[in-house]
Amino acid sequence: MLIYDTLSDKKEKVEATNGLKLRLFVCGPTVYDYVHIGNARTYIVFDNFVRYLRSLGIKVFYLQNITDIDNKIIRRAAEENINPKLLAKKYENYYHDDEKALGIKSVTKYARATAYIKQIVKQIQTLVKTGHAYKIDDGYYFDITTFPDYGKLAKRTVNQAEDSVSRIDENVNKKNKGDFALWKFNKAGEPSWDTPIGKGRPGWHIEDTAITEYWFGPQYDIHGGAIDLKFPHHEAEIAQQEAASEKKPMVKIWMHSGFLLVGGEKMSKSFGNFVTVRDFLKMYSAEVLRYLVVAHHYRSPLDYSEDLARQAKNTLNNLSQFLAKLELVKGKIENETALEKAERDFSAAMEDDFNTPAALAAVFSLINENQKQIWELSRKNARMLKKFVRGKLELFGIGLKPAKIPLKIRRLASKRELFRSNKQFVQSDVLRKEMEALGYIVEDTPRGPFLWPRE
Repeated sequence: MLIYDTLSDKKEKVEATNGLKLRLFVCGPTVYDYVHIGNARTYIVFDNFVRYLRSLGIKVFYLQNITDIDNKIIRRAAEENINPKLLAKKYENYYHDDEKALGIKSVTKYARATAYIKQIVKQIQTLVKTGHAYKIDDGYYFDITTFPDYGKLAKRTVNQAEDSVSRIDENVNKKNKGDFALWKFNKAGEPSWDTPIGKGRPGWHIEDTAITEYWFGPQYDIHGGAIDLKFPHHEAEIAQQEAASEKKPMVKIWMHSGFLLVGGEKMSKSFGNFVTVRDFLKMYSAEVLRYLVVAHHYRSPLDYSEDLARQAKNTLNNLSQFLAKLELVKGKIENETALEKAERDFSAAMEDDFNTPAALAAVFSLINENQKQIWELSRKNARMLKKFVRGKLELFGIGLKPAKIPLKIRRLASKRELFRSNKQFVQSDVLRKEMEALGYIVEDTPRGPFLWPRE
């Protein structure tokens, strides 16, 4: 399997470099608010990625951090007049609830930043000792001029890293404008820890490298996250880890998921154009959001709209109907060659930079080919087709459940069939209209009536 590496701009082979488990780290949430569907896109992408790797028999250690100390958390806690630690815990619990609701369950280990203060301090001490970090009035900072490769991931020079649009910690006493905070000295009302480098709290970037070095060592296989974290966050991680360990590269593959947009603009809490996972799930199922994610290449932007969500819902409804109809078939046509081709096409798409839209296309191509002759298919072929379609969708966490048709509707359908067999078409039409008024579609097929709830 090949995955596009953001650093090299090339597709690289996915493999466990230590010969055991593939080590994957993905930047988790800063827990100060509810997760929105833009955040969820990234977590669904990597959930699907790990699901697929494990389906191939590849062992994966999927590590995800939880940023439970940060400026945003402190500000929000002040607004709500609550202890920052309690606020972080509250929203961390909400995050896990949302993951469960979305069927995200592939993470091996969640690591809270505050549980790794000792490791964070140790890494900062190493950076100070080697001349990459310095102390000023409000904390310790990383000196980006001591790391010549700074900017290699985002394709920026050190001068470009100094520009005014970069999200960098502000302090007029820094050596360089682009230097970022490693440790922030204690301020009244803020959480802090007594350490050998002073009382205070960690900067954002150092949390992740301390966590990954503890679990994976200074080098590992894949680092994932949303594309907006590439600079300065992931750039800072590279500088910290490679400067501290003097080992390169920090990771073999940098795997970035694209933005979820709204009307061409990035979905963001700061822009106010976001839809929380909780609000989305009041309108649609988790399968709809997971389908939207799978239907777009993980590196491409996904421009969300209500129309797009409704289209996804309709697509899943049509797929469910197709699978339900397969229960009725009892013809003679065998089409195993088409199944074998679809299997090959699906695998080829997935192994070429995790191309889920192309993989879905292989599934739909098979469905379209069999849709034309569905009532002539053999029961054996129908079972194989159903197993293939269900299996591929379940790889993406999309489970399609058959519709439950109430006993009253089934009895009306049976009575209608009796009228039809006696050529009492006026009476049968009355029953059809009655079932339709109750919210059900009645489709007459060569194998009898097909009943389905009207959307």
